[in-house]
Amino acid sequence: MRISTIRTGADERRWLFALAGIVALVSLWPLARLLYEAVAPRGGGFDLSIAIRALTAIATWRAAWNTLETSVMGTAISLFLGVGFALVVALTDIRAKAALIFVFVLPLVVPSQIAALAWINMAGPQSALLGAFGLAPPPGSENPLYGRFGISWLLGLEHAPLVFLAVRAGLRALPREAIEAARGCGATRIVVARTVVLPLMFPAIMAGGLLAFVSSIGNFGTPALLGIPVSYTTLVTLIYQRLAGFGPSVLAQAATLSALIGVFALAMLWLHAHARRALDARVSGASMPLEPWHLGKARLGVEIFLWTALVFAAIVPFVALIAQSLVPAIGVTLDATTATLRAYVEAFRQDAVSRAFGNSFLLAGIAALLCVMLAMPIAYFAAWRRTRLVKILDTLIELPYALPGIVLAIATILTFIRPLPILGVSIYGTLWIIGLAYVARFMVLALRPVSAAFAQLDPALDEAAAAAGAGFGRRLRDVALPMVAPAAGAGAILVFLTALNELTVSALLWSSGSETLGVMVFSLQEGGDSPLAAAVSTLAVAAVIVLMLILGLVAHRLPKGTLPWAN
Repeated sequence: MRISTIRTGADERRWLFALAGIVALVSLWPLARLLYEAVAPRGGGFDLSIAIRALTAIATWRAAWNTLETSVMGTAISLFLGVGFALVVALTDIRAKAALIFVFVLPLVVPSQIAALAWINMAGPQSALLGAFGLAPPPGSENPLYGRFGISWLLGLEHAPLVFLAVRAGLRALPREAIEAARGCGATRIVVARTVVLPLMFPAIMAGGLLAFVSSIGNFGTPALLGIPVSYTTLVTLIYQRLAGFGPSVLAQAATLSALIGVFALAMLWLHAHARRALDARVSGASMPLEPWHLGKARLGVEIFLWTALVFAAIVPFVALIAQSLVPAIGVTLDATTATLRAYVEAFRQDAVSRAFGNSFLLAGIAALLCVMLAMPIAYFAAWRRTRLVKILDTLIELPYALPGIVLAIATILTFIRPLPILGVSIYGTLWIIGLAYVARFMVLALRPVSAAFAQLDPALDEAAAAAGAGFGRRLRDVALPMVAPAAGAGAILVFLTALNELTVSALLWSSGSETLGVMVFSLQEGGDSPLAAAVSTLAVAAVIVLMLILGLVAHRLPKGTLPWAN
């Protein structure tokens, strides 16, 4: 595709500078404010004493070790599951691939706190599902998922789809000729996979592992629900606990710890970029699609194994969640006489729960709308006006999503805890500070599908409209929007889907009256009302699945790769 040759006019420059200002406000300013608080607490002069105390505290390094420990083990699990599943799906002739991918990707879009709650209700001594079959552990025994191994296992399951998506994208570009040449020389499928496929897939595997690791160190829901009950603290939960306290230095401490998490994430990004340069595994030229390896009689056995593993890992925990929502109280055995919908009735009766549903849908809707409105002109410039400013904007948009959510949350608090300059209006403690953080964090989810759609279009129509005197806004509305509308809609739903049950950002930004679904589920479980927490979680998961199915119905109209679960 060619880049438009029309020079950027004054109208477009005004739009571009306005977009740069908005992106700087929601992305760059908060992160800069975070670093400033760490080195100049409470807006005073340069003072590293609080940062040094925070960084030298035993609790900090114990939490840092726990963070790295669970993240490394979780990433190893994600790599094992994600690479293995990608190889089987992409290289073999197993059936029902679309359904398998849908179930495998499900843990990625289901909030971590809900997934953790589902596993707690499946494996603990108070499990309604195990209790119905007489298999529950003895009363009073500790849930086997509490602690480092349970956290690592769930982090591995939740982020395995990230590895799968990265590796599957690489496998689609794999040169068919290299595999056929190896097979022609008599190499078995195992040898081909070990000596040809995996070396060429190394960059994709590294990319998937990086995403899994960065997502793990910033995860809040899983280590909070599985770690706090046994005093196993990670950096994210340590920040949460510090902010629950008081004192003039609490924000500076939180800023320092958040910066430490950001350093871990950026260090992994640097290592990934360095390794990609040192170990370049690119292939030249295009290739025909891979011919699936025929498994023959082994195909049925492979399919049974995959479905059994996926049902256990992705379906059974949520069946346990539903079972827990149907018992009247914790510890009651589920049967025909005890099953009740009381928790669901209570969920709709409680003002706080209803408010959480309303807040989450409102925030997710506003974030989706604003993200798409910003993504449209930015994607236009990114595809057809590749200036240096546009490249900087692209990086700034990715930064809040690449860094852990806890970092963005602390940065947002520090930026907006005081009234806005000139306006004198404060959004701290309101619903709108969460919405602003959502826009900063999830804008990239709306931008990528729209950018992919623009990249497939010829700018001739836009050039013709510009030559006829149409301004940038009108061209964007009348020419570009109709052509990229399906991708924009998909981006909006992806943002809505992700923001609907978000917890890491909102856990630190919410206040009374601005509860979200993620916060409500976490609070109910922490407060001991497991049946109500399970009922709210079940409703939230149902909403996610419905939205995924709606997107699946229109997948054929979207740019390839827009939907991560589409085959």
